[in-house]
Amino acid sequence: MITEKALKTLEFPKVIEHVKTYTTSSVGKAMIEELKPSTDFSEIEQWTEETDEALAVLRVKGNVPLGGLFDIRPHARRAQIGGILSATELMEIASTIRASKIIRRFIEDVRDAEDFSVKHLHGYTESIPVLTELEHEINACVDENGMVLDSASQTLRSIRSQLRTAVQRIREKLDSYTRGQNATKMLSDAIVTIRNDRYVIPVKAEYRSHYGGIVHDQSSSGQTLFIEPNAVVQLNNDARALRVKEQEEIERILKELTLQVEIVASDLFHLVKTMATLDTIFAKAKYGTAENCTRPLINQEGRIRLVRARHPLISKSEAVANTIEFGDPDTAVVITGPNTGGKTVTLKTVGLCTLMAQSGIPIPALDGSEVAIFESIFADIGDEQSIEQSLSTFSSHMVNIVDILKKFDDKSLILFDELGAGTDPQEGAALAISILDEVHGKGARVMATTHYPELKAYGYNRPGVVNASVEFDVETLSPTYKLLLGVPGRSNAFEISKRLGLPHHIIQHAESFTGTDRSEVDTMIASLEESRKRAEQDADETKRILEESEQLKRQLAEELAAYEAKKEQLAEKAREKARKIVEDARRESEAVVQELRELQKQAAAGVKEHELIDARKRLENALPTNPVLKKEKQKKQRAENLQAGDEVKVLSFGQKGTLLEKVSATEWAVQIGVLKMKLNESDLEYVKPDKPLKTVSVHNVAGRSAGGVKLELDLRGERYEDALLRTEKYLDDAVLANYPRVSIIHGKGTGALRTGIQQMLKKDRRVKSYRFGEAGEGGYGVTIVELK
Repeated sequence: MITEKALKTLEFPKVIEHVKTYTTSSVGKAMIEELKPSTDFSEIEQWTEETDEALAVLRVKGNVPLGGLFDIRPHARRAQIGGILSATELMEIASTIRASKIIRRFIEDVRDAEDFSVKHLHGYTESIPVLTELEHEINACVDENGMVLDSASQTLRSIRSQLRTAVQRIREKLDSYTRGQNATKMLSDAIVTIRNDRYVIPVKAEYRSHYGGIVHDQSSSGQTLFIEPNAVVQLNNDARALRVKEQEEIERILKELTLQVEIVASDLFHLVKTMATLDTIFAKAKYGTAENCTRPLINQEGRIRLVRARHPLISKSEAVANTIEFGDPDTAVVITGPNTGGKTVTLKTVGLCTLMAQSGIPIPALDGSEVAIFESIFADIGDEQSIEQSLSTFSSHMVNIVDILKKFDDKSLILFDELGAGTDPQEGAALAISILDEVHGKGARVMATTHYPELKAYGYNRPGVVNASVEFDVETLSPTYKLLLGVPGRSNAFEISKRLGLPHHIIQHAESFTGTDRSEVDTMIASLEESRKRAEQDADETKRILEESEQLKRQLAEELAAYEAKKEQLAEKAREKARKIVEDARRESEAVVQELRELQKQAAAGVKEHELIDARKRLENALPTNPVLKKEKQKKQRAENLQAGDEVKVLSFGQKGTLLEKVSATEWAVQIGVLKMKLNESDLEYVKPDKPLKTVSVHNVAGRSAGGVKLELDLRGERYEDALLRTEKYLDDAVLANYPRVSIIHGKGTGALRTGIQQMLKKDRRVKSYRFGEAGEGGYGVTIVELK
């Protein structure tokens, strides 16, 4: 059992006060205040796992919705004994039920969405009773401010409507007095006020008889009377009667709701207890997050290993972190050295971390820390001098130690501060050694501090005992508060005196009295301290490099994951683009095939050559191609030996032609339709001869030489229909002649021919654009046509 005295000595209540600030409800605070360290291993393990789950939830979610929780247990008890709950109490019950629903849904969402376990938290929320019906009943009658709503019942709505009407009539009547001609003269103030739940007006005392009625109050000076005029007495009576009815109806509604609360009172008790438990668990986790605490491993073998542990009651910026390890195989630690070096802080750090772990509270140490479960913890720390009992410091300590020696066993943790102090040094040291032999011999885990030099050799003479000291910086004449396990403390009196200016011959004379053995021991301790410091520096450097490596590994893993995600995203985008290209090609191909079928049907009427060429070109362009493969193919085909008579494609025009003859090393004469052109070999691509289309029969259109087609068409004097036909035929000839621009002369006249020509040009797909002629080109009498 862990005594209250030990808890108080180690200042555990201060830790509890700190944790309590992270609760969100009064029931959570009360549960934290009652928290005591457990000695049951399974219970402690469960508490630790619950806190660890809460820490994981806070890391992911940042916060937990635990607001709106009230201690409604007194309300439920009053409902059980026949009392009627107030509207505010009912509102608190509804709010608590709603809070339980929110946290239940929150934990379920975390369980479904995250990859870590919340089995303990989910077990608590699953056990919360569902009281949604009661919540809705209360919310339908009471608002969030604890007021009964008009909608609570039809009767209440009717009464309040009548009451508002009555009050309005009273105010209208009294307002007529305050706005009357004599108001300024007879009234102290032109207002309507309330006295004794009745509406009145402030009348000057000398004009009391003018208004008549009932005097309900007067001012402190007696100069003003608050009078209820006769004209509103009956109206006030009616309003008062309505208020009585209103209150009776409200009490009836509250009584019905209270009866519903009584039915589920036991469920409400369980709900509050479960919610308080969740509030407590998350308060521990919030404390751990705020103080950079971690979950320790728990064992029953008495092992203590605190990695970079800090005192929980010293601020993070000031506390010095120490690694403390003992219990297996060493079961005792003796810390020697001068006062004010931090020995007591080390004792309390071990004791508090143990108490916190046995309470399910995260400890201020790094991951990998381990804490043993002790059935009893004893602490003899601080100045125990008792003036009331006329006990000296030594006597007080000894009374405490005697009590400890009666109660401890092999499952105890014992903390001695300045063991044997307050008496003759030689006797005190002997007592300290004897007490340590007693507790260590019975298997208890013990940590003791002392400044007796005789105990420096204690750790070397006893198996299972390790020496330790707190580092002192002789350069700054101040302690560093760093714990050095395995190194006993040494006196720094000579070094400090030297730094402070004590003459050298005096220090030498003093050293002559210490003896050779003492000097050799101090030299050995100094060497151990130096070795220990170098080892710690090397360990810190190794840890830093390891952390940097881990960080680099995580960074590379993140970048690799981002690269893979980007790669997949681009691949999906490319696949989507390819699908779209294929779909567009399919639609275009279907359109061209349909057009070819139409041309087949119209073959008897004659098909224009450029229409067939255009259809074939569209069909070829509809096929999706890989630009890279296309370029390579072009290079390969251009590299082939071209011969006269080969069919080629002119890349710059997108038209097919036939090679006539090679006119130079890099140029060919090419026949494109009726045109002969001289083109560079790099602009030509070999095309295999097409097989004749058996399904399409067309009439060849006799070509015309460029010399037989003029650059302008004169339609002046032509009939409208003949002019359109001539324009259609002229455009065919101009396209075959490869003219980029032609002029159509239609004259100004009435404008009918001009309008018809331009409407036809607008619909003709051979026409790129058209415009009226400039001043030097014929103005509005000429249309200049740009051909594709």
